[in-house]
Amino acid sequence: MFDNHPKGILVLGVLGVSVSAILVRYSQAPSVITAVYRLGWTVLLLLPAVLTRFRGELFRLGRRDILLCAASGLCLALHFLTWFESLKWTGVAVSTVLVSTEVIFTALGFALFLKGRIPRLGVWAILLAFGGSALLALSGGGQGGRLYGNLLALAAAIFVSLYTLIGKIQRGHLSTTVYTFITYLFCFLTLVLLAGASRTSLVGYPPREWLIGLGLAVLCTLMGHSLFSWCLKYLSPAYVSAAKLCEPVFSGALAIPLFGEIPGPMQLLGAAVVLGAVLLYTKAESGEK
Repeated sequence: MFDNHPKGILVLGVLGVSVSAILVRYSQAPSVITAVYRLGWTVLLLLPAVLTRFRGELFRLGRRDILLCAASGLCLALHFLTWFESLKWTGVAVSTVLVSTEVIFTALGFALFLKGRIPRLGVWAILLAFGGSALLALSGGGQGGRLYGNLLALAAAIFVSLYTLIGKIQRGHLSTTVYTFITYLFCFLTLVLLAGASRTSLVGYPPREWLIGLGLAVLCTLMGHSLFSWCLKYLSPAYVSAAKLCEPVFSGALAIPLFGEIPGPMQLLGAAVVLGAVLLYTKAESGEK
């Protein structure tokens, strides 16, 4: 039923992940704990479906598929860890914009390693998106200029681009449910190991942290990342990443009433450029078909 509307599903995914930065900012737990709770809830919510409707496919997985899903989960775990930590050091709009430069790394990886082709107009759209992102980053003021938080957000962009590219490979022959479940499971285990390595307790936090983790799992993972993974079967990874560039616009808008982060003229201009770039990329890929 949804196969004919992948772009509509992609929009829902963007709306889902746009609340991620807001929920993370409300969390008072260490970044790794917020990520552990998010993935723990996600795995639990997917488990019933995997053990009933998708059990046969799960048990048919080969070694290569498991290894690639493990690598995908590792990249996703590092993405969550670096991005959540960046939100403690820089503003919502700046952090989400820098993470959204994922489209640059994904497009390059798609062309170099997966033999994909980016339309010429798409290249200009990516450059335009990067310019809009730079405007937003430069408009962040003193808070957004904190180098540590910005570098963490950039690292998060690289990790999520690797996750997206692996997803493109796996979604060619695996269902969304099985692929995401195995990936999220390895992501969860990686985060637990990182928490143990840093001697961060997994328990002892107030109920609000568990609720924040649940909100992140439902709204941002299942209705965000999982929808992105579903779309990778029908759309190119570069296109999916380009659509994610709308996230900082929505997150920044939510941050206005919630955190008092009022956008200035440069931020508004950057947001307009980003949205225009996504529309341009949409036109570029539509023209290829």
